[in-house]
Amino acid sequence: MTDTTLAQHLARFAAGTTFEDLPDAVVDSVGMRVLDTLGIAIAATDLDTSRAAIAWATEQGGAAKAFAVGVEAALPGPMAAFVNGVLAHSLDFDDTHLPSILHPSATVVPAALAAAQQHGADGRTLVRGIAIGLEVCVRIGMAGFDPETQNSVFFEHGQHATSICGAMGGAVAAAVIGGASEAKIVDTLGIAASMASGIIEANRTGGTVKRMHCGWAAHSALAAAGLARHGITGPPTVLEGRFGFFEAWLHQPGRASEIVDGLGTDWAVPDIFFKPYPANHFTHAAVDAGAALRNRGIAPSDVEKLVLGVPAANLRTIGEPIEVKRTPTTGYMAQFSGPYALAVGMFGGGGLGAALEDYSDELANAEDRRALMAKVDVVPDARCDAIFPHQFPAVLTATLTDGTTVVEEVLTTRGGPERPLSFEEVSAKFRANAGPFMSESDVAQLAERCHGLPDLTDIGTLLAPLRRIGTVTR
Repeated sequence: MTDTTLAQHLARFAAGTTFEDLPDAVVDSVGMRVLDTLGIAIAATDLDTSRAAIAWATEQGGAAKAFAVGVEAALPGPMAAFVNGVLAHSLDFDDTHLPSILHPSATVVPAALAAAQQHGADGRTLVRGIAIGLEVCVRIGMAGFDPETQNSVFFEHGQHATSICGAMGGAVAAAVIGGASEAKIVDTLGIAASMASGIIEANRTGGTVKRMHCGWAAHSALAAAGLARHGITGPPTVLEGRFGFFEAWLHQPGRASEIVDGLGTDWAVPDIFFKPYPANHFTHAAVDAGAALRNRGIAPSDVEKLVLGVPAANLRTIGEPIEVKRTPTTGYMAQFSGPYALAVGMFGGGGLGAALEDYSDELANAEDRRALMAKVDVVPDARCDAIFPHQFPAVLTATLTDGTTVVEEVLTTRGGPERPLSFEEVSAKFRANAGPFMSESDVAQLAERCHGLPDLTDIGTLLAPLRRIGTVTR
């Protein structure tokens, strides 16, 4: 290490990385992530929480410079970022980086889209900003990963690393798109750190506040970049300082090597996991395991008992309290239930294997699913512990009514580097999400624009057609 602070390292990388410096895999990945994020946001427009976020944002007033999904009138940049961030994270369908357990795109993409419209940026500038913002978000998140416990220190403290680190990455993306100097990017990080927030108790016992986290982080990102542009300054030691980001959140020094090593050459962006299923990522292997039983010809009525082995660190989210996880009362609670994930796999889901319609309030309370969930125990599994958190594996042991025991192992997570989704699969996910709200021609056009994102001259063409989202009759 030198006397250069971590914020200065990140700012030098951000200011000095041109579009031409981005590997092709990064550019392609960014286009897929914008398409994925917009599709999720479109699908979330009819949630009560989305309507609440839109109502609050449109009450605020200010200079209208950016569009948000489902909002007819243009909004101030921070408000557009807020709305799109809320929508992007509301369905738990957004991408995940491992092992940091971050959902980077749900904050960085909305922040970057708003900044690009605010500053009249083109597609190449947008792609550059998103790529850099995602990288910063992931590296700060990895600085809080503890290799000994194999878990995020943020998570251990009840903190939502997605929104905390997302505010930092989104702020850098917004600053880069706005043409900020290296010094202004340092200031932006220093300001954003005082705006980063989020706790995750809602994962355990309910409440919809978590849906707001990425929206507030994206709003903070735009605010931090704007305040720095107008002259507010931040501490250069904001990350590693005695009273800095790491001490405040981690209560210990962060792993500086995760930030500086390979910065600008080793890109994390292409390896961020896409989510094929609209639920907490810890549950995805359970969906696959349940589907594997179904593919064997095993029906829910054939099951006497199911034991779902998962990494011990996942239990608090998808298996505890087990009485709650066996009896989710809403589709949202079902998204965080290991027993419900098995039910989705065994009964069969839509889309790429599980779709939004599989997580309705009605199905969460359905008698046949409740009967199956009552037979499920979620337990720690040593083999899964050895793999976590680089994957979110599961080992399912099924005892059948005829006394037979069947074991299904799902040791890799679909959508990641070992089992990647293609552009066609991400496009299929987008069509499933956006199709009920847009015409087929508009869906196809938006996918085409995201595929050719660097060629866009006006980012408003991406979001302007999404202002009027409604149910489409086919």
